[in-house]
Amino acid sequence: MDTRSKFLKIYANLPLNERDRVIVIIDGQPLTWNAAWLEVDKNTLKGKEILEKLTQMKILI
Repeated sequence: MDTRSKFLKIYANLPLNERDRVIVIIDGQPLTWNAAWLEVDKNTLKGKEILEKLTQMKILI
């Protein structure tokens, strides 16, 4: 399973209130699960950066 699929699977199983929590900081900007999902879903460059960072942090393994 690729990192994008792993992220989407984890996101789909999160409780709704958990999705408002900050998961990663990119370029000094904190991003919640919801904000990260928007970037990953649209396959943006920032979305790819988010996936790389989450993999480095061992959130996506």
